[in-house]
Amino acid sequence: AADAALPADIAIFAAAVADWKPKTTASEKLKKPSGDAEISMSFVKNPDILATIAKAPNRPRLVIGFAAETENVVANARAKVTQKNADWILANDVSGGAVFGEDSNTVTLVSASSTDPWPKLSKDQVAARLVERIVEALA
Repeated sequence: AADAALPADIAIFAAAVADWKPKTTASEKLKKPSGDAEISMSFVKNPDILATIAKAPNRPRLVIGFAAETENVVANARAKVTQKNADWILANDVSGGAVFGEDSNTVTLVSASSTDPWPKLSKDQVAARLVERIVEALA
């Protein structure tokens, strides 16, 4: 369904879509049984929207993703650039919940060939700086 939005000049994937979804869903609320009964769930991978768009024949000129990482931030972001065919990944270290509910963040813009660590900025400044980089790249 996401590729129905193509063609486009830029695609920015900033939302954190879950990697996994329940294999089956219930049509009604699952009631709690009496006693010590347990329930288990099986999960399947959700489609990777960024990779789907980035690998499309009519992909945008610039495909940008965000990565919330808890370890090996730059290495994991670079792997995502390659695996997903993204142009840039804006990566941030979320270990310890450091960025959630905060007004500022420290991020690194990662491409296949470069790493650009940004200083601590407000989230509005991060957005403005990203827009500046996009304008430069598409000029």
